[in-house]
Amino acid sequence: MARQVPYGAFNFIVNFAGSEAFGGFSDVSGIGSEITVAEYRYGSDKVNHVRKVPGVHKVGDVTLKRGVINSESVWQWIREVRNTGVNGQKDVTITLLDEARNPVQIWILRNVIPMKYTGPTLAAKGGGDVAMEELVLSAEGLEVEAI
Repeated sequence: MARQVPYGAFNFIVNFAGSEAFGGFSDVSGIGSEITVAEYRYGSDKVNHVRKVPGVHKVGDVTLKRGVINSESVWQWIREVRNTGVNGQKDVTITLLDEARNPVQIWILRNVIPMKYTGPTLAAKGGGDVAMEELVLSAEGLEVEAI
């Protein structure tokens, strides 16, 4: 029988494909794909309407956020892309887990580079705010696997 209750959005893992998780991220946003459409009308069509022709597809930029713990793995990757260009591309997987921490769906981002890193806002005014960092990923492809 199919599950009746949607999965929670808080139980997920982000990792380089085939490796351990590279960070405990608190937020993942922007997972998506878009196919452009070209409109075309055959001159011989009896009905005056356009045909929709699928064009190229593109993947949206994915934003990851987390509290600062250790940015070394992220910085190693950024340095690798700076120094080697496309040779620094990696696949990144985002795995949604159920309540028992079993994988239920996986988003695979293909040929990813870190496009933007934003460090935390630091303020000496006291309080319990967490120092947050943000990483924006640019991917060439997206695949979804339901388990």
